[in-house]
Amino acid sequence: MDDRLEELSARYASGDVPWDAPEPPPEVIALARAQEPGRALDLGTGYGRAALYLARLGWAVDAVDFVPQAIREARRRAEAEGLETVRFHLGAVTELDHLKPSYDLALDVGCVHGLPAMDLPLYCEQLRRLLAPGGVYLLFARLRDADGEEPEHGLDEDRLKQELTETFVLERVERGATLMADSPPWPSAWFWFRRKGDG
Repeated sequence: MDDRLEELSARYASGDVPWDAPEPPPEVIALARAQEPGRALDLGTGYGRAALYLARLGWAVDAVDFVPQAIREARRRAEAEGLETVRFHLGAVTELDHLKPSYDLALDVGCVHGLPAMDLPLYCEQLRRLLAPGGVYLLFARLRDADGEEPEHGLDEDRLKQELTETFVLERVERGATLMADSPPWPSAWFWFRRKGDG
């Protein structure tokens, strides 16, 4: 994970942050507008575009990222807007014991696919602990190629589903390909999971 932190820190320092858009993706906007504001968890928040958007709609948001530059800038942006219902936490998305249940919504727009495979169970355990029954987990991730080759940052979709199957229902998947500058398209997908209602 030290290599990943070094890589991302260098990108933030250089300004090479293509995910720094004014608003979150349409999938996040649609979901946020369809639900009454509650408590939200933003995993891998970056500069906080989704967290800030949710806070503007009245959500109470805890947002986490392990890149110090990202968290500093996210806090600056929240302060500039006077948003008091969003808190930014510096740390790993697998180590969230400082946060207390329950959240109505968890977002991950491009974080979990960069974790080492051995960290996926820890990540999923935090989701199980923190999301309320009926809560939604919305995920965008880069996927492993269908031929079995593992890209540098690719989510093992089957393993994620296996980790979550006892406590979450997968309600919807939208598959596609993501094109970034200076790289060929890579397989990706949006996943809508819901925490089962038995607690």
